[in-house]
Amino acid sequence: MDCMEMLSKGIHRVLVPLDSNIENITGPELVESASAYAMLAQMDLISFFLDRSSELHGILSHTVTHLSAIHNTVLALTSQARVKDAIKCMSTEMLNAVPIVEASTEEEDHKQLVDGKNRRVLGTFSASDLKGCHLATLRSWLPLNALDFVEKIPRTPLFTAATSTPGRELVTCHVTSTLAQVIHMVTTKRVHRVWVVNQNDRLQGLVSLTDIIATVRSALLSGAQDL
Repeated sequence: MDCMEMLSKGIHRVLVPLDSNIENITGPELVESASAYAMLAQMDLISFFLDRSSELHGILSHTVTHLSAIHNTVLALTSQARVKDAIKCMSTEMLNAVPIVEASTEEEDHKQLVDGKNRRVLGTFSASDLKGCHLATLRSWLPLNALDFVEKIPRTPLFTAATSTPGRELVTCHVTSTLAQVIHMVTTKRVHRVWVVNQNDRLQGLVSLTDIIATVRSALLSGAQDL
């Protein structure tokens, strides 16, 4: 629960001391005297939830809407945005990934992030898309359309084999999806967020690893208080 508290606040990984002489620690703290540490990431904790799905069935069987697990505000790129503008906007807003949504009008400012709600999701632009891209090559691609970059560039031999992801899949869930279904998606697809869409495939929000951990922790605490 202590680790869940930290990881539910957006911290992606924590160090866990494997050997400590300190007893009765009531909260998370760095134990400098420990001889070794292990790294616990958000994905590790999510996988743990999946392994304990039978014990957490009362929580995981509810929909993400019922559990209020959906982050409703989603900044997005339009389908006309350029790679250089995507990088600049994400850096300014300190975002690791944003959805690419259908542009509404030609007059829309495609150099800025927009409210993506109720727009059709076409793809995801992530900082991980830039891995394996040589700097000189990236500079030549900055004017490209961000959606074209996501769909076509990772297939080129200019990306290393370890980081190339041909046919990157768009991972979405529905407002009626259960938390168990979303956890299965993030663990099997190895993504850090899932875009939430309605019955018309229009963007309604997102569920991130942080949201999942916060939701499970809140439900566990509520259950403990009810006992």
